[in-house]
Amino acid sequence: MKFNRSMFAVAAFLAFPLLAKSQPVSGPYIAGGLGANWLLGTDITGSNEYASPSKIGYDFDVGYVGVLSLGWGFGNGLRLEIEGSYRSNEVAKKNDGVAGVSGPGNGTVLSYGMMGNIIYDFNSLTSSLGGITPYIGAGAGYIWNKYEAVGGPCPPGFCPEYEEVSYNYNGTSGAFAYQFIVGAALPISNVPGLSLTAEYRFLGTLGHRMNGVYTHKSAPLWDPDSGWTQELDVDRFKVDVDNLNHSLLVGLRYVFNAAPTVASVVPVAASRSYVVFFDWGRSDLTDRARQVIGEAATSRGSSVTRIEVNGFTDRSGPTDYNMQLSIRRANAVAAELVRRGVPRNEIVTRGFGEEGNLVSTADGVREPQNRRVEIVLK
Repeated sequence: MKFNRSMFAVAAFLAFPLLAKSQPVSGPYIAGGLGANWLLGTDITGSNEYASPSKIGYDFDVGYVGVLSLGWGFGNGLRLEIEGSYRSNEVAKKNDGVAGVSGPGNGTVLSYGMMGNIIYDFNSLTSSLGGITPYIGAGAGYIWNKYEAVGGPCPPGFCPEYEEVSYNYNGTSGAFAYQFIVGAALPISNVPGLSLTAEYRFLGTLGHRMNGVYTHKSAPLWDPDSGWTQELDVDRFKVDVDNLNHSLLVGLRYVFNAAPTVASVVPVAASRSYVVFFDWGRSDLTDRARQVIGEAATSRGSSVTRIEVNGFTDRSGPTDYNMQLSIRRANAVAAELVRRGVPRNEIVTRGFGEEGNLVSTADGVREPQNRRVEIVLK
């Protein structure tokens, strides 16, 4: 099967929606991708005299790859996921080291299995990259490699006339697998939690054993008693093959509990604002906080069409964690506004983490005035 180029058209179509600024992945998510797979050429090595190194080898056409993942983000850039993958490549040519030539080949090589991955998002680079969040990762797991009628005829001019010589390799073999991932994600604004992804992956396994069959049918001979006859020589053996892959994928990732779009700059001042403060490391509302939120909901009036709910933290704790904490605080305030009758479509929640402090402090200082959510009526 040749690589289906139509998947690139699908990927381009998905990139058209407006793009939003990113926020750290927190909680469960699902991701998938499709793309092109380059299976590196392999030498057939084994017990048969024509299966020793540099004797028989195969090169492969560009194939396709599909990946589906389930994962969990910890809000600090770290993600863990389990992944299922499927790859397919057709044989491009057979390299015959005995004859010293290359010729046509046939067959298909499939790879499929499960991997466990650990991934780190560089959230600190998101603002400077225009909302794009780069990430790297590594994984380990188990991959099955399947050879379907991989083989080819004797090169023209190197077999005696009227004789037929061929090699064929079949079978399925599993082995430990490892992979490395480099990618980037860009969120889509009109669907909170949905991001477009692009990845490079290198997948390798520790080797596979396949079944090899050498077939030699001699030239026809005339026998006075039995007429024309041919001798058939069949040799069956085991061989080792490689499985090293380069893959390029585009796909989508959806975070199930993602907050609405997170901005990376402090908003301009508005005509009316209310401030809610929080205890250190907490995002739950105190009685005083609920009272302030109630005042903001009551003063909304008919002239207000937009309410900005902006969360902040002090400068103690990890930067990525504080960004996620500011989002949780903003979401808690927004939920209370909705409970008090404010339409949800009027509310925009934003998290700023350690940015926009009311009181300037050194890194690591717990400052109560900076642990807040600002409610801005516009």
